[in-house]
Amino acid sequence: MSVSLNQLAVCITAHAWNGDHTKVALCPNSTEVRIYIRKGDSLELEHTLNEHDAVVTGIDWGKSTDRIVTCSQDRNAYVWTYMKDDIGKMVWKPTLVILRINRAATAVEWSPKEDKFAVSSGAKCLCVCYFEKDNNWWVSKHFKQDVESTVTCLAWHPNNILIAAGGTDNIVRVVSGFVQGIDNRKDVAAGTAFGSKLPFGTLCASFPTNGWVKSIKWSPSGNRLAWVTHDSRTHILECATTEHTFSTITQPGLPFQDFEWLDENRFIAVGYDANPTLFVCAGNVWKLDRVLDLKEGAKAGAGADAKKFFQDKATLGSEDGAADRNLDTRHQNCISVIRKIDEKTFSTTGLDGNLAIWPHSAVRI
Repeated sequence: MSVSLNQLAVCITAHAWNGDHTKVALCPNSTEVRIYIRKGDSLELEHTLNEHDAVVTGIDWGKSTDRIVTCSQDRNAYVWTYMKDDIGKMVWKPTLVILRINRAATAVEWSPKEDKFAVSSGAKCLCVCYFEKDNNWWVSKHFKQDVESTVTCLAWHPNNILIAAGGTDNIVRVVSGFVQGIDNRKDVAAGTAFGSKLPFGTLCASFPTNGWVKSIKWSPSGNRLAWVTHDSRTHILECATTEHTFSTITQPGLPFQDFEWLDENRFIAVGYDANPTLFVCAGNVWKLDRVLDLKEGAKAGAGADAKKFFQDKATLGSEDGAADRNLDTRHQNCISVIRKIDEKTFSTTGLDGNLAIWPHSAVRI
């Protein structure tokens, strides 16, 4: 399978796929959200959602409910439902979420059961949102304990209760997102690696880092938690039991912005090097395995590729390189978001406005 590349905007800030992987919602660095339908290797615009007043910073598409949730720098979030309007036409209808924040929302994610979602923000808080049937709207509860700066990223544990979050105060936190009336106490009665008494807002654990946390994700089983930081480091926490152990990898290139687990022992990270990078665990030891986007015949070692990247940057910034401003990678600028589509493919978007669909196997140009 080859890599497909679609130029859809000048810049893309967020994207997410629907449950059957036939449609993708993305934001072209503006107030709107565009929904494209996938036809082979090409994408065709199907809907445009207009409700936000500032740049959309986060999108998530519920796999089972088929609802889209978006958040924005306008301090709002909307839940979009595909339904018939008054004249019988199918449209995406927005429902406002009562976030109660005074700074920009930075990221959003549905819980595994899709009965609630979480929003991070610059208001020094993490919002957990759920639907209130009596009032027919989405409301939020806030976690603020000792949060000293912007919360930049978040991730739900597979148990639908725990949330991991990181931000610009250089701390990773694991907190409880338990909501009375939504969650069942039986889900946590057996206990977790972070405790068994988990009322909403419980700070289960915190881990200091040396840089801003750019992205954080649980492994498919929830037994591992990884995050990438702005000091060009990747951290993996083993948390199957209460005996937590760390692995930290310092990469030779520029910082990562996002990553996605392929399975329990592999994940792909993306960032300012504009080149997806594979991390692998073998014998309980994590290592940076290789970069995936290389010219034919180029060395696959991450260090060699990073050196070539900096050489290219130096050339592009000089008079001799003025005529050649193309990188050797498919993406021509920072890759900001990566999403797993299915068991065979993943997608990336970035500051170059391209959406690329990749096979999980190593790629050669």
